[in-house]
Amino acid sequence: MVLSNSKSKWFWLAISIYLIMGLYLLYVTFSKPFINIELKEKNGEWLVVDSYYKDWATKQQIEPGDIIINVDGTEINNIPNLKYDFVLRAANDLTIKKSNSSLIRIHIKPLDIPQQFYYLLIAPTCYFFLTLLISLYLYLNQKNNPLVKILIFFILTVSLAYVSIGAAGILDSIGIIINRSSMLVCLVLLIHFLRKYFLFLNLKWIFIDNIKVFYLLPLMAVFFSVCSIIYPFINPIFSSLTLWIFFILLTVILCILGISYLIFKTPQLKILLSSIIIPFLPFLFLYALPEIIFNKQVLSAEISSLFLMLIPYSFICTQLTERIFDMEYFITRLRHYFNFSFVFTIWLLMGLYWLTDMPISSMAELFFFAFLSSIALFYIKEKIDYHKRKILFSTKGDYIHRLYTTVDSIGRVVKIEDLLDKFVQEIALHLETKHVHVLTYDLQTHQVTSTSISKEYTQNQMNEILLENLRMGDIKKTEHFYIAFIHQDINYKRILVVDHNKSIYLKDEELLWLELLLLYLNNFIENTKMVEDLLDQLKHMKEADKSQLPWLNKLLWLRFEQEKYQLAQELHDTVLQEQLHIAREMDVFIHAKRTTDIRMNLTKIHDHMIASLNDLRGYCENLKPPLLDTLGLNAALEKFIQKVHKRADFVLIYTIDRLYLEDERLNLIIYRLFQELMNNALKHSHANTVEIHLLETEDGFEINYSDDGVGCKMDEIIVSDSMGIRGMQERVQAFNGQFSINTDVGEGMSIRIKVIEGNHTHSMATKDGQLLVKNNI
Repeated sequence: MVLSNSKSKWFWLAISIYLIMGLYLLYVTFSKPFINIELKEKNGEWLVVDSYYKDWATKQQIEPGDIIINVDGTEINNIPNLKYDFVLRAANDLTIKKSNSSLIRIHIKPLDIPQQFYYLLIAPTCYFFLTLLISLYLYLNQKNNPLVKILIFFILTVSLAYVSIGAAGILDSIGIIINRSSMLVCLVLLIHFLRKYFLFLNLKWIFIDNIKVFYLLPLMAVFFSVCSIIYPFINPIFSSLTLWIFFILLTVILCILGISYLIFKTPQLKILLSSIIIPFLPFLFLYALPEIIFNKQVLSAEISSLFLMLIPYSFICTQLTERIFDMEYFITRLRHYFNFSFVFTIWLLMGLYWLTDMPISSMAELFFFAFLSSIALFYIKEKIDYHKRKILFSTKGDYIHRLYTTVDSIGRVVKIEDLLDKFVQEIALHLETKHVHVLTYDLQTHQVTSTSISKEYTQNQMNEILLENLRMGDIKKTEHFYIAFIHQDINYKRILVVDHNKSIYLKDEELLWLELLLLYLNNFIENTKMVEDLLDQLKHMKEADKSQLPWLNKLLWLRFEQEKYQLAQELHDTVLQEQLHIAREMDVFIHAKRTTDIRMNLTKIHDHMIASLNDLRGYCENLKPPLLDTLGLNAALEKFIQKVHKRADFVLIYTIDRLYLEDERLNLIIYRLFQELMNNALKHSHANTVEIHLLETEDGFEINYSDDGVGCKMDEIIVSDSMGIRGMQERVQAFNGQFSINTDVGEGMSIRIKVIEGNHTHSMATKDGQLLVKNNI
């Protein structure tokens, strides 16, 4: 559903509650430092057993065996949580009795404990306000995304769960309620988001449909938290129960995503699964499970929760349709560097622990420093390697640039024989050797020809070359030469031979360059063969029946004339009429005797000229969208959608996935399909709501269009073709795609287009030359 103006008050109410709760939690965290001193009772006295912040305790001369007398002016026996928790969690002032019966008074400030100050105050504060800014951005810029409302609530509750750690740690009543309830409600919102997202992707939801039942869990957490405040002795029980429910909900989410990915194999689910698993694993296995099972933590809650901050932002970066940069590229890099950095950091800590006997308490800070530093180092190294690649990887120059120049050189040749000769010349030039040949083996006559007339091979060498089992791109080194497979068809098999005579050694960069060049050459040969076959067919067609070629020329001529007629008609009805109007206005202005109101008249003429120029620019952009070549398909579609928004009187809901298509012609086809569908919606639909979604599939793309407009009968569409349906069908059919339409009078219209890149089978949804009507798209 779209966040409409009538429902915007809920957003601002949520933001207000978020601000009030967050600022209160941060104030509580700052007002009373978290010290976490473990105690035990002996003969009515409370003795220090251990301190969480050992460096601070040593600096304050707090040692095991010291007796705590007063906390913030209150006798320690009057502090209720000690009777069941045995931990002094927070204090501003302490009165301690030393072993020599002397009394010392310690005044504690937040800055006295740097770890507590950074982990429980600075980091949560930054995250709190960053989440606020992100939420405002999503609301103001992504209103047409039906999942944005749930996504905003999700990141707000994750932020509150993180910010409330400090207040809950010092047993603040409101802090405990917010922490436990937000921990559960964020996962329930995540399940709710997944339910909507599966519907959005047209995937079957494998879990229960009634998600609202799960919202009872946060309400139960609030109720139990209030009970634990009234009866403090049950607080540890409810704390463990909250962690168990959190663990179960998280397991359910991971199972939903894991099983769904195994069933549907969609890339969106793979990214979602990674976005949730990676941040949750440290919190789950280093804090939650050890706390549940052993009542002891490997990492503290404030440290392990740092990973949870990645979840909402990974969702934003991977799921929003308006992407500023290629986030999938950076996520892939991060995953790659994450694995290397994690293994290296573990190895480094094991070595330091074994060589230096480093205490476990210092391992957490060192782990994060080494881990993050390693990731940053990998990124910096990649950037430096790229800029220094010309001298870093080769003393002869940049192999990538050489590949471009070589491909450009051999790509200008139009005959296969000339293509092979040019290829041999380029190889010999770049590898600095004269012993380069291409052997062509005739599969029918078993004859071998070579690009080198002077070179002869022995029978054993020839057998070794021809019988070698080579695949596309393989380069193998034998006793006397390098051999590589180039191309094979029903008549010929072509193999590259580079004699080395045990004196030439090709480096890895040269082999990679040669491998890529062979792939290009294979495509060049295929394309050249197609052109030659087409020319032969036209030649035979001309010899067999001279009427065929004029017929083909006539067809092409009529097609071009039709396009020119349509463009001329459009320009005549719009731009030309506007220019004539401007000319008449100028003529009246020139012959006018009155010289008053000159500025006003010139302003009107100027406005007419600007409007005419804008119309002309629009026609030029329709003929060839400029953003399509410069900034890509996504930017071109986003600009087009913005123009539609200005003209439309309906609510437009859209999604534009980033596609990775090898055939660049498909980008223009997708743009034209969007143009046709939106023009139909503007001119014919009379709809209140229009949806159009460009979705990435595993091997192509899919466009889903639907509206709740007036619809029409299928017979009218097929006969009149007034809505451009036939043109869209022909574009999809040219790439062997599937085109289906479902419509009826008063029932709106839905269109589904699916193209599999590289598909060579005719899978068009047509029947006897007519459009196929499907009941369900």
